[in-house]
Amino acid sequence: MSNEEFRAALSRLAAGVVLVTAQEPPLDESGRGEDVGMTATAFMSVSLDPPLVMVSLRNDSRMDDLLAEQPLWAVSVLAESQRHIAGRFAMKGRISDRLLFEDIPYVRGEVTGAPLAGGALATLECRTEQRVVAGDHTLVIGRVLGARVPSGDGGPLTYFRGKYRQLG
Repeated sequence: MSNEEFRAALSRLAAGVVLVTAQEPPLDESGRGEDVGMTATAFMSVSLDPPLVMVSLRNDSRMDDLLAEQPLWAVSVLAESQRHIAGRFAMKGRISDRLLFEDIPYVRGEVTGAPLAGGALATLECRTEQRVVAGDHTLVIGRVLGARVPSGDGGPLTYFRGKYRQLG
């Protein structure tokens, strides 16, 4: 089986779209670390008791490297109206993370300090419990420390056949 055949087969599986965020530790005691974010479609609930979720990160990506050091991170479940956010944080060869967050409304998580996207359908704040290397990705399992449903409006942003889509 080729990589193309594998990708084509799995592109038929619809997935929700989330923004995973974390804050780099500050370089010194006087500042705040830089915010980092990435779009993910490989995200799922793992356990209710204890509350666990999992995200799959490409090995050696900026987020993988950061979450190897920073145990606190957050997830914003994106609404169908937030396609621009998903596209922005999924770009290859993208601009600095500071510029990516510049005009996106967000609040800081109370527990993690990570950005939580304004208008998201739900937000989760997590602490890494386990990291499992699986091929060219690392599965990061996080304990959910806080969950909020700030917006009841709109449907979820989904990813299907290589494109962002809306339900319906």
